[in-house]
Amino acid sequence: MTSTTSLRQGLAGELSEQGLLTDPAWRAAVEAVPRELFLGDAVFRSDGTQWEPVRREQLGDDEWFRMVHSNTTWVTQVDGTGARDAPGPLAGRPTSSSTLPSLVVRMLELAEVRDDDKVLEIGTGTGYSTAILCHRIGDECVYSVEYDEELAAAAAQHLQAAGRSPHLAVGDGLLGHQDGADYDTVIATCAVRTVPPSWLWQLRAGGGIVTTISGWMLGSGLIRLVLDEEGVARGRFTADPVSYMLARPHERPPRPTFYAHPGRTREARVGPDLLDDWTGLFVAQLGAPSAELVRTADGVALVDVATGSQAWTEPDGDGSGWRVHQDGPLRLWDQVEEALDTWQKAGSPDQSAFGMTVTEWDQVVWLGDPDGPCWRLPT
Repeated sequence: MTSTTSLRQGLAGELSEQGLLTDPAWRAAVEAVPRELFLGDAVFRSDGTQWEPVRREQLGDDEWFRMVHSNTTWVTQVDGTGARDAPGPLAGRPTSSSTLPSLVVRMLELAEVRDDDKVLEIGTGTGYSTAILCHRIGDECVYSVEYDEELAAAAAQHLQAAGRSPHLAVGDGLLGHQDGADYDTVIATCAVRTVPPSWLWQLRAGGGIVTTISGWMLGSGLIRLVLDEEGVARGRFTADPVSYMLARPHERPPRPTFYAHPGRTREARVGPDLLDDWTGLFVAQLGAPSAELVRTADGVALVDVATGSQAWTEPDGDGSGWRVHQDGPLRLWDQVEEALDTWQKAGSPDQSAFGMTVTEWDQVVWLGDPDGPCWRLPT
């Protein structure tokens, strides 16, 4: 049987060679924590249209262990169904996964976690990243909250099998976990539309929050915020193309059926291809934060559930540009164009040019510096 010790060492070496793992303490954790204990004996992988369960007994131990120890995100649950329980391929939305190890350590290095820090992890998931934290700072310093009761129970078993005993809780991670406060660091392994005020309240002054800011278009940006003595958190986004599943309370609402209402039609100033750019999509989402994005055969559509507003694009008659149709009380494409125009006038920089200021009553993403162009996040 293939040695999982050598596979863990190989994974750590690969990440180090690629510059994805720079701290020796985190490398030691990757080498020590057996990832196979956290994936059970089945995962999902995409065939392009559906999520196909892949089981250990199908592959054999050697191939399974090599797969588990690759730098890959493995989906473990789709719409609440675990890979072991899936009767066959599933169409749906992933609801839990084991994040690729390089992203786990990227988040931890960005958080600047140090010995004896007290860390609150939002989203225990399989427990793998929790175990990595435990190896680095000690079980007693790690607090982790999981929303899904079944996932939480499985993670507790995984951690016990790995010889780890952090503080585990089941509940809404957006409320934090008061029992361990004040924390030095809050790390979210799910994305949020806005930073929950409870994370600020349970963080010590000078502490940090590492999270991804996302939304219903699924644009995403990774950021570390640092809390000052006045209760204001500030930080700048990284350029990393990182995305996580939205926290379940922040998930997209059920989308109504999209009908291509003609509405008001005009020539579009920007084409939908800009939303294929990682930062372009993030900026478009800032401009229309309550809209969902639908890819269509001819372009894109935006749908606002609360107001029924919609916008959709199509090539113009001669194929040289785009038309946009807008219907409802919100002019969604106007909002997107205004945000993208601001970004383009600044030179279309990557997300490291953006920052964020957070208080318990207001959250603003800005471009360049806090006095530059800004967008308020939904509350």
